[in-house]
Amino acid sequence: MSRDHVQSAERPAGAAALPGGGPEAPFLELLARGASADAYEQPVLLARAEGQPADRIAALEETKVLALRVRAELEGRRRREAELSALFETAHDLAGLRDLDAVLQAIVQRARSLLGTDVAYLSLNDPARGGTYMRVTEGSVAARFQQLRLGMGEGLGGLVAQTARPYVTEDYFKDDRFQHTHAIDAGVRDEGLVAILGVPLTLGPHVIGVLFAADRRARVFEREQIALLGSFAALAAAAIDTANLLTETRAALSGLERANEIIRDRSAVIERASDVHDRLAELVLRGGGVHDVAAAVSQVLDGTVEFAEARTAPPQALEASRAEGHAVRHGDDWIAAVAAGGELLGALVLYGHPGLDPVDQRTLERAAMVTSLLLLARRSAAEAEQRVRGELLDDLLDARDRDPRLLRERASRLHADLDATQVVLAARPDGPAAGADQEADARRRLWAAASHLAATRQGLAAARDGGTVLLLPLAPGETATDLARRTARQLGTAVHEPVTVGASAPVAGLAAHPDTVAAAYAEGRRCLDALRLLGRSGDGAAAEDFGFLGLLLAGERDVAGFVERTIGPVVAYDERRGTELLRTLDAYFACAMSPARTKDELHVHVNTVAQRLERVGRLLGDDWQDPVRALEIQLALRLHRLAIPARH
Repeated sequence: MSRDHVQSAERPAGAAALPGGGPEAPFLELLARGASADAYEQPVLLARAEGQPADRIAALEETKVLALRVRAELEGRRRREAELSALFETAHDLAGLRDLDAVLQAIVQRARSLLGTDVAYLSLNDPARGGTYMRVTEGSVAARFQQLRLGMGEGLGGLVAQTARPYVTEDYFKDDRFQHTHAIDAGVRDEGLVAILGVPLTLGPHVIGVLFAADRRARVFEREQIALLGSFAALAAAAIDTANLLTETRAALSGLERANEIIRDRSAVIERASDVHDRLAELVLRGGGVHDVAAAVSQVLDGTVEFAEARTAPPQALEASRAEGHAVRHGDDWIAAVAAGGELLGALVLYGHPGLDPVDQRTLERAAMVTSLLLLARRSAAEAEQRVRGELLDDLLDARDRDPRLLRERASRLHADLDATQVVLAARPDGPAAGADQEADARRRLWAAASHLAATRQGLAAARDGGTVLLLPLAPGETATDLARRTARQLGTAVHEPVTVGASAPVAGLAAHPDTVAAAYAEGRRCLDALRLLGRSGDGAAAEDFGFLGLLLAGERDVAGFVERTIGPVVAYDERRGTELLRTLDAYFACAMSPARTKDELHVHVNTVAQRLERVGRLLGDDWQDPVRALEIQLALRLHRLAIPARH
């Protein structure tokens, strides 16, 4: 068998590349079939084994890095989608709750699967006997472990139940932050657990149990995993609360068998609650928004329900709802806090409905929980898009990616057009002097506002040099100055403090010439620094706004533009009429702005000089002899004279 035939037989699927083919082909195939990260080394190793040219191998190396980045992003998105899907499925199970044990078992199974742990389990507090006992386990093999009871403060679970705070340990037996007991340690040792994460199940301020995820090896649980387990714990607590509520409802109905009308009314209410749960789950699954949830609940409760931002909702009622975990009455209205992980995201407000049935109250609370899940999902998607936009702009600023086709494709996925005329803007907050933490917070708020503005304007934004850089398209009839001032106003309004913005001159063809972006950014920063030095914080400007100073600020030294802006009307008048206004201006400034000396220099009557200067005033404005304007005009005259030989 020949050597070429052997190499062909040993080449892994997706590693082969046709001669002259693009270096991305094998990696696209690996991405398409979901290959492991190790497989991405094969195309490069094969190319070296076949003795391919160095530039081909370098291209494969670069493409491999990009492909691995894409794979990581796809893996992250798939993981987030799986997490949200599991949360939504659990919420749907909760909406049709019939068997509490089945719902709790599903929660524990999904928590174990998503966190990838060996074991997951849930314990409930026992108010009558004290302590907490094991209720549901998944992946457990030790009988003694499954029958454990923990006193308050004993073991990691007892500490979580007592403090109502999540706790995590990388190595249970080496951790002395909690009380070890012989019974608990024996059960944990039987199960072979090492790393344990526990989060509280809370209803308002009360802890009713603990949800755990554990591994039989040392492991560090990430913040996202702790938050995810906390979300499952919230659903488990809601399931238990709903089951208790249904139990209470059934008990009440059984005691009122003779009151048929009351029974029918109560049944109708329960059916309505189940219906709204199904409708909310359907809204989530088809991608509905916060206002869709409010509209659906409005129909079910026969009232007006609206979502309110945290800053606009009644503060005392909002805080009480978050603390109690229930909707609270506020006058004739009801307030249900929308919160996640201790963060207040807003509230659902039911207006003008003081007599709210308990089941309808729970419906409002379930809607608030679904709203929090939707807001978290949208935030995650928005943050991912912001990161992608920032990465593309960083690559343009650093000129790391010079392939025009790939740059256009990346921009197109973000609805940005690198071939359109763009302006690079440098923005920086200019609020009152504060500490380092306040400054860092101001920069984070500015980056968030700039990212939102870039997304709505089909542009890009990234944090850089203590501020933010934006790449925004220039609208027809709009100047760089207009765009800079409008951006300064919009960002300042969004972050509630002055934001100064310096703009570059318009640039185009950035995909083919990525180096242009870095030069334009440098020009924008010079304009930004000039604005701050001139005491114009909170304003926006481009180089053209600074007169002849703009020549120093502009990256390309737009001499022709400066001359046109300064004495263009006089040049055009002389060319149309054959007059000598430019020559008269030259002589007038050379003669120290003396009309008498000017008429001798030109050998004309003094009235002729006066008439010409009057015409200049009408063309340039009445302030043309002010010191600053006069200096700019003299500079423009000299630059115009220097440019004449080049044109002829």
